[in-house]
Formats: sequence, C-alpha cells, structure tokens
Amino acid sequence: MKRILALVSAGTLLCASLAHAGNIGFGAYGGMSFPVLQEDQSQGSIYGLRAPLSLTPLLSVEPFWSSSALGDQLVNIGGVDFTREGSDVTTFGANVMFSTHGPTRFYPYVGMGSVQFKRQGQDETFTSYQFGLGFGFTPAPRFNLDFRGELQAAAKDEVSRKMANVLVGVTYSLYSF
Repeated sequence: MKRILALVSAGTLLCASLAHAGNIGFGAYGGMSFPVLQEDQSQGSIYGLRAPLSLTPLLSVEPFWSSSALGDQLVNIGGVDFTREGSDVTTFGANVMFSTHGPTRFYPYVGMGSVQFKRQGQDETFTSYQFGLGFGFTPAPRFNLDFRGELQAAAKDEVSRKMANVLVGVTYSLYSF
C-alpha cells in the first residue's frame, strides 16, 4: 500500500510540475574539441545544433547534432614520420540536464548518442556518452547564452575514443507553455 501511495504521489507531483514547466527552444553552438589520449589526431573545431525541451522546472531533455573536424597529427612509426589525417566526427543524441530556470543557471548534464569517425582508412560508428557542466544566463527575453565543458567518450567493443569539448552556444525559446 505504501508503494502505491508513493507512486501516486510522485505521479501527481510530476503532472503538477509539467503544468508549470514547458519550454521548447532551438539553438546553435560552437567551440573546440580536444582528443584525450589519442596520439593520432589533434584538437579541432566543433559546431552543432540543439533543441532543448523543458519537462519540469528542474529537468530538460536536449536532442542535439554536432560535427567536428579534428586536426592532423605528425606520427612517428618505426622511425618514419608521417602526417596522420584528423577524423571528421559526427554525433547525434540527447542530453538530460538538471537545472533551475532563471536569469542565471549552473547545471550538470549527461547524454548518450551515436558518433561516427571518418577519415581515410577509417569509417567507424561508436556509442557516445557525454557528461559535463554548463553555466548559462539570459541576456534578453527568450535568449539564453551558455558555456559548457564536457567529456565525450565513444565506445565500441574494447575500443574507445575520448574528447574534451569546450562549447559556447545561444538558444532561442520558440514556445513556452
């Protein structure tokens, strides 16, 4: 009986918070991507699009798409130097953010998606996991500016690739309900 009462109470609170929440936005971001423990490529640019949806005052879901071009790297194998082309990385997925709404916000987030690494001799798709911290503020009504630092880990079987991303973005609130 206690379990049923707890579930009904949680459902009621969730429905009540949904009535006060609700914000759909669209945004763009850019920044730098730094490979972590990858000696075959160097840092490069990253940019993308996102569409945050506030579910409750404390919880948002953010589908995203990003593209980055990691830089070329000079590699020495067997005493021979050659330049290894950096990968073109395309990621899509969704982040879950735990933040308060207001003129300034500090929020952690986690996400999951799919990432594809492409370059000559490589065309691999991995599962992507990301987590990070963000700081955002509202400089004008309906506009949000945010700064994020995240770690993205791409894993498949026993292979993984990791990148640290530094991002700056702007989001426009399309609809509030």
